[in-house]
Amino acid sequence: MTQTSTLDNQIQSLELPIERDQFLRTIIRELAGTLQDVVGIEEAAGFLNVVGYRTGQQVNQIYHHGLQLSNLSREQVTAVLVDWKRRIQGDFYVIEESDEKIVLGNRKCPFAEQVEGREAMCVMTSNIFGAIAADNLGYARVELQDTIARGAKECTVIIHLKPSESLDVFAGQEYFKAY
Repeated sequence: MTQTSTLDNQIQSLELPIERDQFLRTIIRELAGTLQDVVGIEEAAGFLNVVGYRTGQQVNQIYHHGLQLSNLSREQVTAVLVDWKRRIQGDFYVIEESDEKIVLGNRKCPFAEQVEGREAMCVMTSNIFGAIAADNLGYARVELQDTIARGAKECTVIIHLKPSESLDVFAGQEYFKAY
């Protein structure tokens, strides 16, 4: 009994980089990587699209409830997107905001180093942003212009709030308000 207790104490006292947040990021990274390797980046992004969109709907409802509002203005949507990323340890900030688009920068990915080389993980952000913006403003097209996952120093995310007049300009994923 004493040996087990001593062994348990020895193991418990180790300073190891193991904790829940790191563990969950690692699981998501490995899931995204496995999907990318097995079915390709486009199909992996498709699977993560569904997860991200559903998560976006839940996050949107949390803010609606917290703010006691049934709909958010553009300014509130922008503030919610930045706040949500802050709460999950991202470092998003507003570059530009107008009736046409919201442009956000990001200095720190919530997935930390786990996102490097895992572009499919970025669709989580796209879908969550798209779900929240479209549900409140009617339409969103999210363009991941630069991403840390693709090797950029910072992310640049453009959330277009009006459909494009030109098909040549199409880039990003479109989202529409679900009625």
